[in-house]
Amino acid sequence: MITKFGSLFAGHVDFDDTGFDATPVNDRWLSDERLAGVFGKTEAIALKLEELGYDTFWSAEHHFQREGYECLPNLLLLYVHLAHLTKNLKFGCGFNVNPMWHPLRLAEDYATADILTGGRVIFGVGRGYHSREVDTFGVPSTLTDNDANREIFEEQVEIMMKAFNEESFSHHGKYYDLPPEVPYRGYTLKEITLVPRPRTLPVETWQPVVSASQRAMDFMVKHGIKGIIGGGAAGRRGYRPSGRTMARHSGQERT
Repeated sequence: MITKFGSLFAGHVDFDDTGFDATPVNDRWLSDERLAGVFGKTEAIALKLEELGYDTFWSAEHHFQREGYECLPNLLLLYVHLAHLTKNLKFGCGFNVNPMWHPLRLAEDYATADILTGGRVIFGVGRGYHSREVDTFGVPSTLTDNDANREIFEEQVEIMMKAFNEESFSHHGKYYDLPPEVPYRGYTLKEITLVPRPRTLPVETWQPVVSASQRAMDFMVKHGIKGIIGGGAAGRRGYRPSGRTMARHSGQERT
């Protein structure tokens, strides 16, 4: 029996016209005041979900959408605010788009939000398909260069999981060399510590499942990431996770 319910708000403003005869999306250019109105709307939705006994409010990170469709650029900052307006409601990141962040800044911000909200923020990671957003931040989106985007995303997740779970760590990969071996207070820097680290460990982490490729599924299992199934994965014919993947999901894998 389902006992917990959540709801996702994409972050859109209210529109004066909708439907086939409405203003075409590329012709919409809303005022700053209209776009900023999304925050009051978000507050109202969160308060209503709290009142109705919902478990989790979900939303998504997006940028530069002057047309008003998805207008919440920083979920963690927003959720600290919403948590102080509510008492029980949890807040899910669906999702933080990793390639638009430095992994250590994202890890720090999540840890801070976890502490300030008493563990009511659920972490989420995503790769980013909006070229206007991701490429503007200097990293290829899945539409621009899917392979490079996946490599960067996977390395970033590796770094964040180390930062969350290890008292001190280092990482030397294709895209990140952390920390750089530089002189610091009389010694050569070899490892760093995330400050603060999350109080809630292990960090509950979610990721959208879109392509449902074997590589993606194995990566999620490796890091204990939970999946929210999107249309691509749900409608993909012929996909069957390997026996090893299924065993690892169920906790029955033999070593």
